Amino acid sequence: MKLATGVGYWAAGPPPDALETLQLAEQLGFHSFWTAEAYGSDALTPLAWWGSHTERIGLGTGIIQISARTPAAVGMAAITMDHLSGGRFILGLGVSGPQVVEGWYGQPYPRPLARTREYIEIVRAILERDKPVSFTGDHYQMPFPGGMGLGKPLKSTVHPLRVDVPIYLGAEGPRNVALAAELCEGWLPLFFAPKDNQFYADALNTGFAAAGKPLIGDDGRIPDDADFEVVCPISVVPDDDIERAANRIRPMLALYMGGMGARDANFHYDVFCRMGYQHVADEVQDMYLTGHKQEAAATIPIELVEEVSLIGPMDKIAADLRRWDDTVVTVLQLSGPPTLLAAMAELVATG
Repeated sequence: MKLATGVGYWAAGPPPDALETLQLAEQLGFHSFWTAEAYGSDALTPLAWWGSHTERIGLGTGIIQISARTPAAVGMAAITMDHLSGGRFILGLGVSGPQVVEGWYGQPYPRPLARTREYIEIVRAILERDKPVSFTGDHYQMPFPGGMGLGKPLKSTVHPLRVDVPIYLGAEGPRNVALAAELCEGWLPLFFAPKDNQFYADALNTGFAAAGKPLIGDDGRIPDDADFEVVCPISVVPDDDIERAANRIRPMLALYMGGMGARDANFHYDVFCRMGYQHVADEVQDMYLTGHKQEAAATIPIELVEEVSLIGPMDKIAADLRRWDDTVVTVLQLSGPPTLLAAMAELVATG
């Protein structure tokens, strides 16, 4: 198991320990460092700012929302970041949800899979730079087939450092997960529970089969020759008081389960339902959407918290960590203070 870390959404300002966390992660040999965006801080600027103080660690966007930028803008950013980082950039993409896409970016949300497929195809063409880019799809057209009628196919003025910049796709539903396996070099899950590994292995194999890639076998792991990473975010809260540790996770789970999206269009809610917690998700959503956020968080059972995070004394965390060994996850993206990174690296190293 490899390790990663990163910085999530900002509140009042940038996390004061972000650079310390990144540099320590590099010293510890971590796989990568990731930055997020929603409708506040963007993913690219912090990654470039902090990443300029490193030399080896991978630098990933987790995730760039495709409705925020045209495919050409993302292609330019990928080329630029890859040059500036010396070939360490990982392009993490995702569709977000209809409230953010239509409410914040003012873009239509329907048919996200089809839009994602077109988007990735255009970005790949820009990175390959073998000819001017021309694309006619249902969602994107290059050049634009209107306006002044003066648009013409172009190619980047900058030669990419790597034409094969890795693309990882943030996905939760089975069709999106399959799309990640078919088109990309990695998958960025959210709220992955080891007990559901077979469900995700089947979804990934659907995509691998479509692309002619090696399939996941009976061991439930990504084959070594698949050249595919699964970077799974996980919150880690060491505390001898397990309930107190769980209480630090519950508000975040309640936010995603009950408040991220509309009642009938919340993909995070769907994940918890697939885990077998629909009764909990329904209760949390009802409370959250009526303004009872603290009560919603308190409703979440500790068993659910333990499905998707690592909490409690360090010996318990070490034991629970083994549940991720025989899964499709190849990289655990830790969420926690810098002091936690060395302890987790030691746990992984000692097995």
